[in-house]
Amino acid sequence: MRRDLLDLPVLLLGAASALVDGINERVRAGGFTDLRPAHGFAFVRLAPDGATVVELAEHLGVTKQAASQMADELVRKGYVERRPHPSDARARLLTLTERGWACTRAADEAAIAVLQPWADALGPAQLSAVRTALSRLAVPGRIRPTW
Repeated sequence: MRRDLLDLPVLLLGAASALVDGINERVRAGGFTDLRPAHGFAFVRLAPDGATVVELAEHLGVTKQAASQMADELVRKGYVERRPHPSDARARLLTLTERGWACTRAADEAAIAVLQPWADALGPAQLSAVRTALSRLAVPGRIRPTW
């Protein structure tokens, strides 16, 4: 049996969980205690130019209804606002408020804090090799927050 292959999912998912948990802990410590990691995945799609509920749902891999409920929650909490869509009169554009941008900056700082020890442990050459390998394997597009 190919244990060298079968342990890859555990290692990749473990690293992803450690990253998300570390970012979440630091974001919460920064005062954004009313959010969960799935909100951060939404913020990624809403920055920098906003998105419709349909685009958000596609990005998160959820139904339009689930994305709409998340948008309502984020609007209610002051992280997101609805604006008229610049090119579609029927649609509304979800954009980050200043509070949403502040949280995004806190998440970026948290990500660096979590990833820096990884970079230090790997060193520049291995870090570059890991990045190159993962970029060949990862499919660009939606990121489904399943945890």
